Amino acid sequence: MGGLTEAKLRAVAGERSFERGLGYVGAVSGVEVGDGWIRASVRGTERYEVELVPGGRGSPAGTCDCPYGQDGNFCKHLVALGLAVIGREADLSRGRESARDRARGLDAWLSGLSREDLLALVREETAEDRQLRRRLELRAASARGDLAGIRSRIRELLDIGPFAQYGHVEYADARAYADQAGQAVSAIKGLTGSGRAADGVALAREAIGLLAGLLESVDDSDGWLGRIGGDLADAHHDACRAARTDPEELAHWLVTHALDDAAALTDIDPLDYEDLLDERGMAALRRYAVDAWQVNRTGWAEKDLMHRLAKSGCDIDTVIAVHAADLAPNGHTHLLIARELDAAGRTAEALEWAERGIRETEDIATVDPVLVDHLTDRYTRAGRLADAVTLRRDHFAACRTLFTYRQLRAAASTAACWPAERGKALTLLRADAERAGPHGGRVLVDVLLDDKDVDAAWEAAGEFGAHDGQWLTLADHSRPTRPADALSVYLRLAARLTRETGNHAYEQLVSLLLSIRACHRHLGTPDDFAEYVTYLRATQKRKRNLMLLMEQHGL
Repeated sequence: MGGLTEAKLRAVAGERSFERGLGYVGAVSGVEVGDGWIRASVRGTERYEVELVPGGRGSPAGTCDCPYGQDGNFCKHLVALGLAVIGREADLSRGRESARDRARGLDAWLSGLSREDLLALVREETAEDRQLRRRLELRAASARGDLAGIRSRIRELLDIGPFAQYGHVEYADARAYADQAGQAVSAIKGLTGSGRAADGVALAREAIGLLAGLLESVDDSDGWLGRIGGDLADAHHDACRAARTDPEELAHWLVTHALDDAAALTDIDPLDYEDLLDERGMAALRRYAVDAWQVNRTGWAEKDLMHRLAKSGCDIDTVIAVHAADLAPNGHTHLLIARELDAAGRTAEALEWAERGIRETEDIATVDPVLVDHLTDRYTRAGRLADAVTLRRDHFAACRTLFTYRQLRAAASTAACWPAERGKALTLLRADAERAGPHGGRVLVDVLLDDKDVDAAWEAAGEFGAHDGQWLTLADHSRPTRPADALSVYLRLAARLTRETGNHAYEQLVSLLLSIRACHRHLGTPDDFAEYVTYLRATQKRKRNLMLLMEQHGL
């Protein structure tokens, strides 16, 4: 056990787990020592069972049944056990020898019992320990070749009844139920290991179906059932390999399973069985998948399976057919098809599908904007700059925002026709502003500001209205050139903030005061600013945080 140090624990656990483990040293109990291992219980959110392998001169390792440890991490509970035993070599040596003595004593005692006494002992223990009884029943049924008995025991192990209140397993009991369900997985693996793989295949499938039917009845927040589902998937794969399951029959089950709710439990990918299916099985897999898809062309599971099988076989035409059978009304599916064709080097077809996506969208305002980006990019690459501008113009006309305006400006600038396009775009926005009434010119003000046409933006804001953020932006852009206009904006916004409290409002107000001071400097009226600040201090003096903030900024 020598060689275990804090430095090694810190290195293998990481800084965060090590620091958290420091607080759990006092929660370590029931330390047992064996040859090369140390076991204990550590009380955390629950009581966790921990096994530490000190590693001698190498790095320590271990297992813990907490959620973090179940994922293969060296958790805080392992750190706590390691810290608890560091420097206790003499105690560990005595504990190890004591454990050996106890094991030898138990073995000697059991060996000295008569057959009748040993049977009586086992019966007594199985009467007290239901889990032990079920494990032994499974072994007995397996030894007898009693498939019906094994099936019955597995059904009992997967029954939620003993753990459920009102038909539902609560979070606190989910771990215990998963431990019991894990015994069913062990039994199935045992069948495969004992040469009865065909029975293992059948029972794995039954168990998957049973467990999938219980998902809604168990609070699996920590993913315990997900782990059991993954173990069942592994047990099924191993059994199919050992049993040399008929490829066509296996293909049919895989497709049926992939389209069933149980697929969410096991996450079985039919392509993971490719080595067991051979050429005949893979052909059957694709055939069954196509049959299912033809029955339900819009089903998510059917489309996903078809797509993955087609991609694995580099069957681009099938990929396109799957997408084309369920086209989204906003052109998104057309975009997916265009990308697939582009990747396959079929650029002309890709362009045709992208253009179809635009044409077949009833209202271009609802089109997937990524499709517009894609098609504009393809037009630009092909030197079709006029087409790129037309597309951006149509999209802007249907969806007049600052974003679509910027996109139109970029395309038209590339095509050297922005002044003319800008005039048309601004005409549309002015018409919108006139129809909308008060505050209807917000998009117009935004695009003029984005064009850095500040004077025109002031005019539009005055004529059609703007929101406070736009007025503030206008003022910030215009302090040196239009200080009087900027000052009027700042004073109005400051007056509103004087009626508010809270540090955020105070910070905004002080920022405005600094801008107001800059405007007065440009206007040559510093005395007016001093008078304003004096008035503000007199009326706002109860706001101590505001006064402190003003002093910090020399106001």
